[in-house]
Amino acid sequence: MKLQRMNRRAIALGAIAASGALVLTACGSDDTSSSSGGASASSTGNASSIKCDNAKGQLLSDGSSAQKNAIDAWVAQFSKACGVQINYKAGGSGAGVTSFTQGQLAFAGSDSALKPDAVAASKKVCSGGQGIDLPMVGGPIALGYNLSGVDNLVLDAPTIAKIFDSKITKWNDPAIAALNKGVKLPDLKIQAFHRSDESGSTDNFTKYLIAATPDNWKYSGGKAWQAKGGQSAAQSSGVAAQVKQTNGAIGYFELSYVTDGVKAASINTGASAPVAPSSDSATKAIADAKVVGTGKDLSLQLNYATKADGAYPITLVTYEIVCDKGNKADTLPATKAFLRYIASEDGQALLPNLKYAPVPADIIAKVRTTIEGLS
Repeated sequence: MKLQRMNRRAIALGAIAASGALVLTACGSDDTSSSSGGASASSTGNASSIKCDNAKGQLLSDGSSAQKNAIDAWVAQFSKACGVQINYKAGGSGAGVTSFTQGQLAFAGSDSALKPDAVAASKKVCSGGQGIDLPMVGGPIALGYNLSGVDNLVLDAPTIAKIFDSKITKWNDPAIAALNKGVKLPDLKIQAFHRSDESGSTDNFTKYLIAATPDNWKYSGGKAWQAKGGQSAAQSSGVAAQVKQTNGAIGYFELSYVTDGVKAASINTGASAPVAPSSDSATKAIADAKVVGTGKDLSLQLNYATKADGAYPITLVTYEIVCDKGNKADTLPATKAFLRYIASEDGQALLPNLKYAPVPADIIAKVRTTIEGLS
């Protein structure tokens, strides 16, 4: 899918964004207050290249907290260029899809493609059309941990499954020690945090466990957490905040939420060396993805059991969900202009600096074509 060429182009263009000195705090709030780009997401990218067309007014959106830091950066540039206010609530993928199918949003964000029942529901609000998935943001789901004295941690799929299923409860468990020879692991209880809200991050994380270690993860998966035990918090920022303030904690959230006090574990996938989460390692994993959507839908199938060298297996793609036909006339121009910008080379170029991965070149080209045909 020419993914490496796309990544090199994105990194080169990213130098433009770097000159803007963007700083997004990875534990930034997932609250439901109005967001028009915030000071932390300002001054990056090339706003002068944005085509506003007839964009005006306000857009209400909700969904994936995984992509919040990317949305904040994009909104800052788009709002500066076009004067359109975009309120992205980041209430979680489940909330976004529900609100979209109820006709409350111009577009939604979800780390999981629309299920058949959601597609059916969307037809009631997309006059003559239906909701479709447009892949826009890639990135690794990090296993962020807070463990005093341990700067480098390696885990594998069976061990991760047992930790999050309350079957491994101490950090010095023999299974963890075997993966971390020479590392002094404390006799400390593991505090495993999962999402309390319906989340595409949970869906993708559990899809990885189902694919990579089915004998140790017997749950069916989905956006709602199913395993017993553990502790929970809402949105990616909530899980990250709990991990940051709790010695002995571990949780799953996007790499952009790994900040001071939190480190990210590497994963032994069976490749030549353990793989750490990064934009590049996520890019290598997404290289195995296949477009499985039909019509204008561009949903992807990821290979969560990849053993390719340098490919990080717990990777997600966030979709922007919009009507292919039947979008509201008053918000359609601004919706198309914003989606056009974030799918552009300049928009995708911001992602590596924010610890996300650009969408592969051939897929993003299809996204751009689809956006132009929205009505």
